[in-house]
Amino acid sequence: MPTFLESLPEIFVSSTEISSQVSRAVADGKLKKIGSRLYTKNMQDDPEVIVRRHWYDLLKEYYPDALIADRTALENSPARDGSVFIISSKKRKTELPGLIFHPRKGHGPLESDLPFINDLWISSEPRALLENIRPSRARKGDVSRTLSREELEEKLDKLFRLKGADHVNQIRDKAREIAKELDMMEEFQTLDDLIGTLQGTRTSDLKSDVAKARKGDEPYDPVRAELFLSLFDDLKATAPGFRSAKELSQQEQINLSFFEAYFSNFIEGTEFEVGEAADIVFRNAIPTERPEDAHDVLGTYRVVSNYYEMKRVPQDYDDFIDILKYRHAEILAARKDKHPGQFKTKVNVAGTTHFVHPDLVKGTLRKGFEIYRALETSFQKAVYMMFLVSEVHPFTDGNGRVARIMMNAELVSAEEQKVIIPIVFRNNYLAALKTLTNDQYSTPLIRTLDFGQTFTQSIDWSDYERARQQLEECNAFMDPNDADRQGIRLRLPT
Repeated sequence: MPTFLESLPEIFVSSTEISSQVSRAVADGKLKKIGSRLYTKNMQDDPEVIVRRHWYDLLKEYYPDALIADRTALENSPARDGSVFIISSKKRKTELPGLIFHPRKGHGPLESDLPFINDLWISSEPRALLENIRPSRARKGDVSRTLSREELEEKLDKLFRLKGADHVNQIRDKAREIAKELDMMEEFQTLDDLIGTLQGTRTSDLKSDVAKARKGDEPYDPVRAELFLSLFDDLKATAPGFRSAKELSQQEQINLSFFEAYFSNFIEGTEFEVGEAADIVFRNAIPTERPEDAHDVLGTYRVVSNYYEMKRVPQDYDDFIDILKYRHAEILAARKDKHPGQFKTKVNVAGTTHFVHPDLVKGTLRKGFEIYRALETSFQKAVYMMFLVSEVHPFTDGNGRVARIMMNAELVSAEEQKVIIPIVFRNNYLAALKTLTNDQYSTPLIRTLDFGQTFTQSIDWSDYERARQQLEECNAFMDPNDADRQGIRLRLPT
C-alpha cells in the first residue's frame, strides 16, 4: 500500500483533511509550499516550471466552474506572463508562481462550447473570436485579456491559410447565432466586417501586414517570412568568402555541369548509373523504359551548362518570377502532368512538412525576394535563394532542382564556384534544410553549402574520367544510408 507521500501527485492543493500530514512533511523537508495552499514534492524543478506544467489541474482546484475564455481560449495556453483568463462565479484572482488566474463574470458554457481537461470548459472558436473583439486594457507589463486588433487579424489570416474560406464562413455563421444568445451583436458586426474585408467584400481598416496583404489579393505566409528573416540575419553575420571560378575552361564547365545535373536529380529520386546518365547527356541515348526521367537529367543539364543563362540573376520581383518559371519549364519539359513553368494548385507535402499554400505562393515569394535584395555577397544570396525556393515549393514537382539552380546562378553570376551535393552528402543537406524549417537554426545549412562549395572547387573538372575517379575516391557516389551505417563521409581529395 502506498505511503501518504507516494499517493500524492507532483503538485497539489491542500485541504483540511490532510493539512496536519502536509505540515509534518513540510517540517521534515519532504514537501515544499509554493503558493496559497499549494505544495509540491518535487524539490528539483523551479516552482514556475512545475506550476505551468499542471496549469489545467490547478485551474480546476481553484475554480471548479471555470470556462476558459477570451485570449486563452484562442491561444490554448497561459499567456507569456502566465495569465489565464476565465469566466467563473468566483471574483478573486489567484497568483501562483508563473501563473495568474483572472476570473470575470459572464455567461457559463453554451451548448456550442467545448469540454476541456478535468471537466472544465473552453469557449468555442466562434465565441472566443467574439469575446476577443471586445477591447481590454492591460496594466503596464501585463498581457491584456483579449487579443489586440492586429493579433486578431493575424489569427483570422491563419484560419484562412490553414483551413480555407469555407471554414471561416462557417465560423461566421456560428458566431452570428452565438452573438444573439449572448447579446453580442455589436461584436459580431465588427467580426463580420473584418472577415468580409479579408475576403475583399468589405472595406474596414486593417492593422496587420498579413491582413493588408490578403486584402490586396497577394497574401503571404507570415511564418515563412519570419523564417526568411532569421536566415537573413544569420547570413549577414557570416564572414564572406570567395572561391573563384573565373578561369574555368569550357571543358571544365561541361564536366562540372554534368555532375551537377546528375547529383541534383539523384537527390530527388531520379537515379541512373553515372555512365548511363553520361550517355543520356552526351550521346542523347534516351532509355525507352524511362524517357521522362532521362529528360529530367537532360533538361537540368541544359540549364546548368548554359553559363549565359546561369549568369542571369533577378533584377526585380517580376524578373525573379520569370526566371523561376522559365528554368522550371526547361527542366520538366517532358512532364506535362507536372505543369512545367506553372505554379502549383495543390498543397505539396514532404513527410510532416506542409509547404506554402498555393494561394500564398506569389505573396510569400515577394516577401522573400524583398529580403533577398538586402543581401550583399554572392554566397549569402546563393544560400538564401536556394532556401527561399525550397521552402515555398512553388511548383508541383522539381522544386529542389530549381532551388539549387537558382543558388548556383548567384555564384556563376559573380564568377564564383558552384555548389554540388553528391549522393553521399544528400542526408546532410536534407537534414540541414529540415533543421532550419523546423527549428529556425540555419548554421547547419550554411556550413553544409559552404563545404559543398569547397568540395566542388577541390575536384579537377578538366577531364571527365579524372573527375569521375576523384569523385569515387571521395565517396561521392555512395548511398547515404549505407555510408551513415558504416561511418563513411564525403571527403576532400588527397
